[in-house]
Amino acid sequence: MFAVLKTGGKQYKVQAGDILRIEKLAADAGETVQFDEVLMLGGDAPVVGAPLVDGAAVKAEVIDQIKGEKVIHFVKRRRKHSSKRTKGHRQKLTLVKITDIIASGAVASAAPAAKAEAPAAAGSDDLTKLNGVGPAAAAKLADAGVTSFAQLAALSDDAIAAIESVKIKPEWVEQAKELAQG
Repeated sequence: MFAVLKTGGKQYKVQAGDILRIEKLAADAGETVQFDEVLMLGGDAPVVGAPLVDGAAVKAEVIDQIKGEKVIHFVKRRRKHSSKRTKGHRQKLTLVKITDIIASGAVASAAPAAKAEAPAAAGSDDLTKLNGVGPAAAAKLADAGVTSFAQLAALSDDAIAAIESVKIKPEWVEQAKELAQG
Protein backbone atom coordinates (compact mmCIF):
# COMPACT_ATOMS: atom_id res chain seq x y z
CA MET A 1 0.00 0.00 0.00
CA PHE A 2 1.23 3.52 -0.81
CA ALA A 3 0.00 7.03 -0.14
CA VAL A 4 0.53 10.43 -1.72
CA LEU A 5 0.93 13.07 0.98
CA LYS A 6 1.43 16.80 0.88
CA THR A 7 3.83 18.68 3.16
CA GLY A 8 5.99 21.75 2.77
CA GLY A 9 4.30 22.65 -0.52
CA LYS A 10 5.42 19.40 -2.14
CA GLN A 11 3.84 16.00 -2.74
CA TYR A 12 5.50 12.69 -1.93
CA LYS A 13 4.58 9.11 -2.85
CA VAL A 14 5.43 7.02 0.24
CA GLN A 15 5.27 3.47 1.55
CA ALA A 16 5.92 2.10 5.03
CA GLY A 17 9.67 2.07 5.66
CA ASP A 18 10.56 4.91 3.25
CA ILE A 19 12.98 7.60 4.40
CA LEU A 20 12.20 11.15 3.20
CA ARG A 21 13.94 14.51 3.25
CA ILE A 22 11.17 17.09 3.68
CA GLU A 23 10.95 20.78 4.53
CA LYS A 24 11.89 21.48 8.15
CA LEU A 25 9.33 20.45 10.76
CA ALA A 26 9.22 21.70 14.35
CA ALA A 27 9.99 18.29 15.86
CA ASP A 28 12.99 16.74 17.56
CA ALA A 29 14.70 13.48 16.66
CA GLY A 30 12.74 10.46 17.90
CA GLU A 31 9.34 12.19 17.89
CA THR A 32 6.40 10.81 15.92
CA VAL A 33 4.64 13.14 13.48
CA GLN A 34 1.40 12.62 11.59
CA PHE A 35 0.63 13.99 8.13
CA ASP A 36 -3.12 14.52 7.68
CA GLU A 37 -2.99 15.90 4.13
CA VAL A 38 -3.26 12.61 2.22
CA LEU A 39 -4.20 13.15 -1.43
CA MET A 40 -4.39 9.51 -2.54
CA LEU A 41 -4.20 5.98 -1.20
CA GLY A 42 -3.03 3.27 -3.56
CA GLY A 43 -2.97 -0.49 -3.53
CA ASP A 44 -5.66 -3.07 -4.34
CA ALA A 45 -8.45 -0.47 -4.12
CA PRO A 46 -7.07 3.01 -4.90
CA VAL A 47 -8.80 5.99 -3.26
CA VAL A 48 -8.38 9.49 -4.68
CA GLY A 49 -9.32 12.41 -2.44
CA ALA A 50 -11.26 15.46 -3.43
CA PRO A 51 -8.86 17.12 -2.54
CA LEU A 52 -8.01 15.07 0.59
CA VAL A 53 -8.92 11.52 1.62
CA ASP A 54 -11.13 11.74 4.73
CA GLY A 55 -9.80 9.96 7.80
CA ALA A 56 -6.50 9.01 6.16
CA ALA A 57 -3.11 9.86 7.65
CA VAL A 58 0.56 8.92 7.41
CA LYS A 59 2.63 8.46 10.56
CA ALA A 60 6.38 9.01 10.52
CA GLU A 61 9.24 9.12 12.98
CA VAL A 62 11.68 12.03 12.88
CA ILE A 63 15.22 10.72 12.41
CA ASP A 64 17.20 13.97 12.35
CA GLN A 65 17.25 17.67 11.45
CA ILE A 66 19.72 18.16 8.58
CA LYS A 67 20.84 20.70 6.01
CA GLY A 68 20.58 20.13 2.27
CA GLU A 69 23.33 20.57 -0.29
CA LYS A 70 24.90 23.97 -0.71
CA VAL A 71 23.19 25.99 -3.45
CA ILE A 72 25.32 28.75 -5.01
CA HIS A 73 23.82 31.60 -7.01
CA PHE A 74 26.50 33.45 -8.99
CA VAL A 75 25.74 36.60 -10.98
CA LYS A 76 28.26 38.25 -13.28
CA ARG A 77 27.46 41.45 -15.15
CA ARG A 78 29.85 42.26 -17.98
CA ARG A 79 30.42 45.13 -20.33
CA LYS A 80 30.52 48.59 -18.75
CA HIS A 81 29.57 47.63 -15.20
CA SER A 82 31.76 44.68 -14.46
CA SER A 83 30.49 43.25 -11.18
CA LYS A 84 30.15 39.87 -9.59
CA ARG A 85 28.01 38.62 -6.74
CA THR A 86 27.89 35.23 -5.08
CA LYS A 87 25.00 34.23 -2.85
CA GLY A 88 24.19 30.82 -1.46
CA HIS A 89 22.38 28.90 1.22
CA ARG A 90 21.75 25.42 2.61
CA GLN A 91 18.09 24.52 3.04
CA LYS A 92 17.08 23.15 6.44
CA LEU A 93 15.43 19.75 6.10
CA THR A 94 13.92 17.07 8.32
CA LEU A 95 14.75 13.41 7.78
CA VAL A 96 11.71 11.21 8.52
CA LYS A 97 10.99 7.48 8.28
CA ILE A 98 7.45 6.48 7.33
CA THR A 99 6.14 4.04 9.93
CA ASP A 100 2.46 3.58 9.13
CA ILE A 101 -0.23 4.48 6.60
CA ILE A 102 -3.71 4.79 8.12
CA ALA A 103 -6.43 4.33 5.51
CA SER A 104 -9.40 5.39 7.65
CA GLY A 105 -10.26 6.42 11.18
CA ALA A 106 -7.20 8.56 11.81
CA VAL A 107 -7.55 11.10 14.58
CA ALA A 108 -6.58 14.60 13.46
CA SER A 109 -3.13 15.59 14.69
CA ALA A 110 -2.59 18.35 17.24
CA ALA A 111 -1.09 20.85 14.76
CA PRO A 112 -4.33 21.64 12.84
CA ALA A 113 -6.26 21.71 16.12
CA ALA A 114 -3.98 24.47 17.39
CA LYS A 115 -4.89 26.59 14.37
CA ALA A 116 -8.62 26.04 14.82
CA GLU A 117 -10.45 29.01 16.23
CA ALA A 118 -12.61 28.94 19.29
CA PRO A 119 -16.25 28.09 18.60
CA ALA A 120 -18.37 31.09 17.80
CA ALA A 121 -20.48 32.52 20.57
CA ALA A 122 -24.20 31.89 20.52
CA GLY A 123 -26.04 34.46 18.39
CA SER A 124 -22.98 35.40 16.36
CA ASP A 125 -22.75 35.35 12.58
CA ASP A 126 -19.85 34.98 10.19
CA LEU A 127 -19.19 38.63 9.34
CA THR A 128 -16.67 37.64 6.67
CA LYS A 129 -19.62 36.81 4.40
CA LEU A 130 -19.97 40.55 3.84
CA ASN A 131 -18.13 41.87 0.77
CA GLY A 132 -14.89 43.52 1.85
CA VAL A 133 -14.86 42.14 5.41
CA GLY A 134 -11.91 39.87 5.99
CA PRO A 135 -10.84 38.01 9.13
CA ALA A 136 -8.97 41.04 10.49
CA ALA A 137 -11.94 43.40 10.06
CA ALA A 138 -14.29 40.77 11.55
CA ALA A 139 -12.02 40.49 14.59
CA LYS A 140 -11.98 44.29 15.01
CA LEU A 141 -15.78 44.36 14.76
CA ALA A 142 -16.01 41.62 17.39
CA ASP A 143 -13.70 43.64 19.67
CA ALA A 144 -16.09 46.57 19.22
CA GLY A 145 -19.00 44.34 20.28
CA VAL A 146 -20.52 43.72 16.84
CA THR A 147 -20.81 39.95 16.31
CA SER A 148 -24.00 39.50 14.28
CA PHE A 149 -25.64 40.84 11.16
CA ALA A 150 -28.56 42.24 13.21
CA GLN A 151 -26.20 44.23 15.44
CA LEU A 152 -24.39 45.67 12.43
CA ALA A 153 -27.68 46.53 10.70
CA ALA A 154 -28.99 48.28 13.85
CA LEU A 155 -26.00 50.62 14.20
CA SER A 156 -26.79 54.31 13.86
CA ASP A 157 -24.49 56.80 12.13
CA ASP A 158 -23.28 58.08 15.51
CA ALA A 159 -22.48 54.52 16.69
CA ILE A 160 -20.59 53.84 13.44
CA ALA A 161 -18.55 57.01 13.90
CA ALA A 162 -17.78 56.01 17.52
CA ILE A 163 -16.11 52.75 16.42
CA GLU A 164 -12.54 53.81 15.70
CA SER A 165 -10.91 50.37 15.29
CA VAL A 166 -12.45 49.74 11.87
CA LYS A 167 -14.11 51.96 9.26
CA ILE A 168 -17.58 50.53 8.65
CA LYS A 169 -18.74 50.99 5.08
CA PRO A 170 -22.40 51.70 4.22
CA GLU A 171 -22.42 48.63 1.92
CA TRP A 172 -21.69 46.41 4.92
CA VAL A 173 -24.74 47.80 6.76
CA GLU A 174 -26.98 47.19 3.72
CA GLN A 175 -25.72 43.62 3.26
CA ALA A 176 -26.10 42.98 7.00
CA LYS A 177 -29.74 44.07 6.82
CA GLU A 178 -30.39 41.62 3.97
CA LEU A 179 -28.58 38.75 5.70
CA ALA A 180 -30.26 39.44 9.07
CA GLN A 181 -33.70 39.09 7.45
CA GLY A 182 -32.68 35.71 6.04
